[in-house]
Amino acid sequence: MNYKDLADLMFPEAKEISYYEEKYPERKLKEGAIVTRIAPSPTGFIHIGGLYQGLIAKKIADQTEGVFFVRIEDTDQKRKIENGVSEIVNSLTSFGFEPDEGMISENEEKGAYGPYKQSIRKEIYQAYAKYLVQQGKAYPCFCTPEEIEEIRTKQENAKIRPGYYGVWAKCRKLTVEEMIEKIKAGEQWIVRFKSPGREDRKIKHKDVIKGNVEFPENDQDIVIIKADGLPTYHFAHAVDDHLMRTTHVIRGDEWLSSVPLHLQLFQELGFKTPKYAHIAPIMKNDNGNKRKLSKRKDPEAAVSYYAEEGIPKEAVTEYLLNIANSTFENWRRANPDKPIEEFELQLNKMSVSGALFDMVKLLDVSKTVISKMTAEEVYNNTINWAEKYDEELANLLKKNKEYSLRVLGIERGNKKPRKDIGKWSDVKEINSYMYEELFEKDKTEYPYQVIKEKQAISKILNEYITKYYDENDDKQTWFDKIKELSSKMGYAKEVKEFKENPGKYLAHVGDVSTVLRVALTKRTNTPDMYEIMQILGKDVMQKRFEKAIEEMEK
Repeated sequence: MNYKDLADLMFPEAKEISYYEEKYPERKLKEGAIVTRIAPSPTGFIHIGGLYQGLIAKKIADQTEGVFFVRIEDTDQKRKIENGVSEIVNSLTSFGFEPDEGMISENEEKGAYGPYKQSIRKEIYQAYAKYLVQQGKAYPCFCTPEEIEEIRTKQENAKIRPGYYGVWAKCRKLTVEEMIEKIKAGEQWIVRFKSPGREDRKIKHKDVIKGNVEFPENDQDIVIIKADGLPTYHFAHAVDDHLMRTTHVIRGDEWLSSVPLHLQLFQELGFKTPKYAHIAPIMKNDNGNKRKLSKRKDPEAAVSYYAEEGIPKEAVTEYLLNIANSTFENWRRANPDKPIEEFELQLNKMSVSGALFDMVKLLDVSKTVISKMTAEEVYNNTINWAEKYDEELANLLKKNKEYSLRVLGIERGNKKPRKDIGKWSDVKEINSYMYEELFEKDKTEYPYQVIKEKQAISKILNEYITKYYDENDDKQTWFDKIKELSSKMGYAKEVKEFKENPGKYLAHVGDVSTVLRVALTKRTNTPDMYEIMQILGKDVMQKRFEKAIEEMEK
């Protein structure tokens, strides 16, 4: 009896691997084209780190006219959640990471290199496991969970490296005849890889991001096929990346220590090894200490958080590119209006240590992204967000679309557009004074600044609305009238005049403008006041000024 007999007994229905080699040929792509993938498990929400990996994988594939595909690694059936694949696919597509191939819904896929869900590739893995057994490079293991636990306990007590290797690899020592006999007797078995490695030897490897790394060889006889007939991650990824013709495996650096095993698997299977690029995790500053962004502790770790807050996908993508390559910020500064597709991401320029996630920076990026949008785009995006998360805001915007477009168009489309909106959830609070329904609910005090006396404020408001404001005035005329009012009431009509002779005036035209602004909006900082007044109209302004005067009398 030989290894072929053993393999046939273990996998009687498995095809020859030549069948799959022909079925999934080398891809016909141009020279230098990169094939990448994102391969998440359907075990919960997609992490921002997963989105980051997806962005990098897609960008690298796209800029070389290669292929980016989505493969679902669901061989751990116990951890799988309902609609887990849809959750992943929807998260990726909502950020514009449309795959060229792979899963496109819970059970649909596209592409000629599938299935793209590991749980339905069982026969493929078994064919390659059978091939390894035929070669004497894998074997059935009959150890019970109790026996494995006993081995581990002995190793711990002896303070030696845990695992199934060397003298501890009991079933490795069985003869082919003994293995066949046990299988025929109905004993339960799994398949282990017969590692040719020795821990006292080193392997040298060049990671695309980390550079040169050195590790001890793998000597563990890892499980490659479990009792349920499905593969472990290590074996499945090697078979899949080979058959799907992946050229670059882009993944988190928690997998870096698995490189010796993975290289060994590729070698023993006779596969060409892909290039590995291990990405440092996204970190968070936690009271001065750096730690990984955590699913458990940090709401921003979940991709769904950005949709809930209303941070545009374009801003998140732009910010992640900022983290990925330090050259991106300078490129964006030099090319403020170019699409990000024109930026060339370079893996070898990625940070070796984890980049810090900075929500303030992300919102700054988001403000710039939103500032370049038209009023119509801001309106539509806000409506889409509000219909899901803020019904009051959605109704307010829809009630008077033309009015809302004018509000959102203030200081938009000029050389220095407004940059006060960082997320769609900001729109209501930032613009609340432009809507009577919201302004009437505002119970905050009027934050008058330099000019605080009731009499002075009342006089400025009454004089301005009755004698100076005219909605037909252009901007220059409008401002000249505020200067005129300031001068008439004894304030400097130019800030420069006030600075040259501060003892002569109580305040200046800017302070008079502040009184008008505060009475109208209850804010000291707003976008262009001329535009605000034009949109609100004289009747609303008069009503607001009367209310401001009334509040002072209380």
